[in-house]
Amino acid sequence: QVQLVESGGGLVQPGGSLKLSCATSESIFSFNSMGWYRQPPGKQRELVGQMFRVGSSSYADSVKGRFTISRDYFKNTMYLQMNSLESEDTAVYYCNAIETLSRGGNQYWGQGTQVTVSS
Repeated sequence: QVQLVESGGGLVQPGGSLKLSCATSESIFSFNSMGWYRQPPGKQRELVGQMFRVGSSSYADSVKGRFTISRDYFKNTMYLQMNSLESEDTAVYYCNAIETLSRGGNQYWGQGTQVTVSS
C-alpha cells in the first residue's frame, strides 16, 4: 500500500511563504502524476497543481506565478513552494499521486496538512 505523508503546514501572515512536503513510500518514478489539492473551509476540494512523470507541470490560475511544485527523486518527496500567500489560500492541502498503468493506475491521497494565512 502506497503511503503519502504531508508536512510543513502552519500559520503564516499574508504575503509570507510556506513549503509543503509530501513523502512517498514508493519511488517517484512509480507515478504518472503527482499533485497538490486543497480544500478551503466550506468548499470543495480543488486542484492546485500537478507534475507529470515526464516532468511537465500545470497550475490552477489562482496560484500561477506564486506556487511551484518540485520533486526530489532521491528522497522520494514532492514539494509545494508557496509564496505571496493570501487569505484565500487558507485550506487543508492534500498530496495526490496516480500510479503508472503498469503498476495498476491506483490513486492515493495523503492525510492533509492545514495551511492558515492570517494576520
